[in-house]
Amino acid sequence: MSSSRFALSLSRRVLGKTLRTKVASRHLGATRLSSYYTPAHEYVKVDGIIGTCGITDFAQAALGDIVFVSLPDVGDEFDAGDSFGSVESVKAASDVYAPVSGTVVEINEALNDSPELVNSSAEAEAWFIKIEMTDTSEAQKLMDETDYEKHCEDEA
Repeated sequence: MSSSRFALSLSRRVLGKTLRTKVASRHLGATRLSSYYTPAHEYVKVDGIIGTCGITDFAQAALGDIVFVSLPDVGDEFDAGDSFGSVESVKAASDVYAPVSGTVVEINEALNDSPELVNSSAEAEAWFIKIEMTDTSEAQKLMDETDYEKHCEDEA
């Protein structure tokens, strides 16, 4: 086998394995999304132009037992920093702010019947909205996970 044929064959095997691994990872839920955080403890997990938004575990712990979540309607538009909903707990009520600008494409209906999900799974099952971002670069202006952890340590 010539060296160029060998290189082509090797490239195809590596590419095929990479694609199979990426597809398998996505189907197994192992795709890692880029996560960004606001100083007010909201997060956005970016997947392409869709941002999944909610409050962080730090925020839910500070609020205590969540008893009610108010969410916007699909199709509502928000600028970064706009209040898009609220969270009520046994301790307090708090507005929730959009970490990025865009249009709401999905809300987490499960929170209507089970707002306590926020206490057990704030950054996974208890996301609030999915937003089609108008400017994906806005997310990169927020804190990454390392900076957010330091921010929380400084606040604690």
